Amino acid sequence: MVPYRSILFVPGHKPAWIDKALAAGADCIVLDLEDSVPADLKLGARQTVAESIAAVRAKDRRVGLFVRVNPLDTRLTGGDLEAVVVPGLTGVFAPKISVASDVLRYDALLDHFEERNGVSGLEYIVPVEMIGAIQNAREIALASPRVGAMIGPTAEHADIARAVGYRWTPEGEETLYLRSRILLACREAGIHPLTGLWERLEDLAGLKAFAEKGRQLGFRGMIAIHPSHVATVNEAFTPTADEVEFHEGLVAAYASAAAAGHGAVRYRGVHIDKAHADTATEWLEHARATPGGRAAEAARYQSSGIDAPEGGH
Repeated sequence: MVPYRSILFVPGHKPAWIDKALAAGADCIVLDLEDSVPADLKLGARQTVAESIAAVRAKDRRVGLFVRVNPLDTRLTGGDLEAVVVPGLTGVFAPKISVASDVLRYDALLDHFEERNGVSGLEYIVPVEMIGAIQNAREIALASPRVGAMIGPTAEHADIARAVGYRWTPEGEETLYLRSRILLACREAGIHPLTGLWERLEDLAGLKAFAEKGRQLGFRGMIAIHPSHVATVNEAFTPTADEVEFHEGLVAAYASAAAAGHGAVRYRGVHIDKAHADTATEWLEHARATPGGRAAEAARYQSSGIDAPEGGH
């Protein structure tokens, strides 16, 4: 999966809002058929979402496009997928998963509709909304090659808050254990670890602190529910030019030392060896895969007075 920094929700029955999401610079957009769509509008929203996917792809090939379908127990999931598995779709935001077999049930439906509708390679973003999903996070993350990302739960008022019964704080200590279990499951499975949303729409300072704390823990992106949050989230999860330069220098310093027969070397006041170089190499691979990684590298070239190569990272 592309390591999206920002994943922004748009109600599926409100296609006019998609332009605002694109203008905000979201790396990925989730067109919602679940909670944000009233029950009497859900069937009609399916066709609206299918048309929206085609409309977005006509002008933007970059942005990730996922659809949050209705949960399996609603018996609406198959009809949702039948309508929205169309060319241009990136994947499915699969709600209310509790056990690994739920992923396989989604797989069975998606295999059918991919073949029927001429689509391939769809992925899942799996939100952790249920107690079972926390307990079974490792098995869920490993259940299918389609699982590309999972979300560590942090919501102030949504399903997970009700299920666990915690009292939310801006610092997020009450969800640290929950999020950490998801993070470790993602790292073991080699999938993209996302942190949850910030519900306070006007508190951008709180959002910034929360997003930066998520990055510190090891998350690589975040769910957003309003276009005004996207820039802050993108900044928090974008590798800076200075960070890229530091890690490139570390790898080069170790390579030079190893070529001279040394297993360790001093680099900018830090002792480094092969483990440090391996970590830096992995960090750079991630940085260059993110949309922001390209921007960071371009900024680095600009600051050095050298033109960035066309078609570069």
